[in-house]
Amino acid sequence: MRRRVPRSVVVLATGVYLFLHAPVVALIVFSFNDSKFAATWTGFTLEWYRRLLVRDDVIAGLGRSLAVGLVATVVASALGTLLALAVHRHRFRGKRQVEGLLYLPLVTPEIIMGISLLTMLVAIGFPLGVWSVTVAHITFCISFVTVVVGARLRGMDRHLEEAAMMLGADEWEAFWKVTVPMLAPGIFAGALLAFTMSFDDYVITSFVSGSGSATLPVVVYGMVRRSIEPSINAISTIIVVGTSALIWLADRTMRGRPG
Repeated sequence: MRRRVPRSVVVLATGVYLFLHAPVVALIVFSFNDSKFAATWTGFTLEWYRRLLVRDDVIAGLGRSLAVGLVATVVASALGTLLALAVHRHRFRGKRQVEGLLYLPLVTPEIIMGISLLTMLVAIGFPLGVWSVTVAHITFCISFVTVVVGARLRGMDRHLEEAAMMLGADEWEAFWKVTVPMLAPGIFAGALLAFTMSFDDYVITSFVSGSGSATLPVVVYGMVRRSIEPSINAISTIIVVGTSALIWLADRTMRGRPG
């Protein structure tokens, strides 16, 4: 029998959610405002969304964000999955320290990550541009994938892999035909989360990007610095809706039970 939630808890939770999401709701609503001034509602329009299609800087920034996000996601998913397998399946000296270091990029302030990555790239002579942004995104996305895949690994039944090898499969066949399919929901969820984090990142990208390599968040920030216009609300709404959908999909994927 389910216990009834006290009314005070419901009211408090509702108030907190309203406080957190009211600015986002206002942003979405005023992205359809016919007025150039965000504080005054004058009517419904899709004009600001249409204007985004003719802005070369927005289209170019979107293309770079998608390209960087896809490359970073593929590489981080592969490396993060292998790292999760190594940490959770093997014992070695310094394992606890390695596990602790996995969470370092997750808790380190982005400005510190940006400065440290910029220092490293400059020290090794790596040119700043789209590829430096991609390398930086791979660096912090690996931890997200490793943590998500690791959570999936903890719920897996290793007896299925052992049974496959007892039936004649070697370790490589067992890995591809048993382990990878069982890990697929975790890998997919980690990849979605990695792409979301890469696509949304501004702080780290602003440090390691060079001339002509601005991603969409950097372009949006530049638009805000020049002037506040409703098209900024429109593009922000698209980003919010898109990333929210990816996070929801990743969450639904991770709810599936390991095979």
